[in-house]
Amino acid sequence: MSDDLKTAADAILRRGVDRAPHLPGVVAMATDRARTLYAGAAGRRVAGEDAPMTTDTVLAIFSTTKAVTATAALQLAEEGRLDLDAPAASYVPALGEVQVLEGFAKDGSPRLRAPARPVTTRMLLLHTAGFGYDIFNESYARLLRESGRASVTSGTRASLMTPLLFDPGESWEYGSNIDWAGQVVEAVTGQRLGAVMRERIFSPLGMDSTGFVLTPGMRTRLARVHQRGEDGALTALAGFELPQEPEVEMGGHGLYSTAEDYLRFIRMWLNDGAGPHGPVLRPETVAMAATNGLGPTLKIRALPGVKRHLSHDAEFFPGMPKSWSLSFMINDEAAPTGRSAGSLAWAGLANLYFWIDRHAGVGGFWGTQVFPFADPASVENYLDFETAVYRSRA
Repeated sequence: MSDDLKTAADAILRRGVDRAPHLPGVVAMATDRARTLYAGAAGRRVAGEDAPMTTDTVLAIFSTTKAVTATAALQLAEEGRLDLDAPAASYVPALGEVQVLEGFAKDGSPRLRAPARPVTTRMLLLHTAGFGYDIFNESYARLLRESGRASVTSGTRASLMTPLLFDPGESWEYGSNIDWAGQVVEAVTGQRLGAVMRERIFSPLGMDSTGFVLTPGMRTRLARVHQRGEDGALTALAGFELPQEPEVEMGGHGLYSTAEDYLRFIRMWLNDGAGPHGPVLRPETVAMAATNGLGPTLKIRALPGVKRHLSHDAEFFPGMPKSWSLSFMINDEAAPTGRSAGSLAWAGLANLYFWIDRHAGVGGFWGTQVFPFADPASVENYLDFETAVYRSRA
């Protein structure tokens, strides 16, 4: 760890917890292909309590789960067990029942029709299948309000049975697509998704504090999710926890992990799929998965914060064209932080962020536990941290 990076990054983390609007606690780590460049934490696991945030603190990582689920699907594809371009209903028949939402009738009931083509697993990984989230899409929010259906955070199979917002393959919409991809993985392997991940990803990478279910050891290091009020104050959500032993282990958002573990996952992607105990993916699979899968014209969009207690309006590097791969955001141009064009990145709802710059050979992770997403204090300090990592390498 360079002295310059340690000094700069430590100051950024300390500023995040000390300066209003405060973060309760934050952890950040950065790596190159061979070693950890920075590891630090500041603040508390739970606001107002004594336990400090540490690099092995267990966090609900929400949508940073997605890249792990995609990795499991890619493993099956490279083994010839999963055809990314076959109808996904051939693996999960329930996907053949999904219809397209065309609006709402005068009585409020949804108007539905058959899709023009079947959903494929590639579409699920690219978020082009047509599924959305009620957090970011008003039509989905209305469906849930009027039907009484639970959101996908309930971990129920019924929560997945939502209509498509457009014909598969015709647009991009961030949503429950990768929850469905997790169901494809389960169908192909005959195992629960968490068991597949433990055997094929976590164990080879040494990720021993990651899973859908909190072990007793993980629970002793657990940080709580906090809600930021309109006045900026933080309230620990003592009763909030992702479902333990859910009906469906949700591949889009359900994991708990640590910064230390997730950095091992990032390093694997920097190293063309190689892990410390053997390959997790083949180099050619990584190269394919790390490229734009949307084509030359389709780009991802900003996410409107429909449920304001859970998300602000959110966009990374506003105004910059961004694509999607299998399954990461790609910045099509170099970012002001120093991140190379073509890098991989995404985030989790409680203001967790990561990036993987395969060109420069560097990546990092930033974790806190705050709703709503795109919290200005979280985003500002995260981007400053990423910038500090690149400046230390200049």
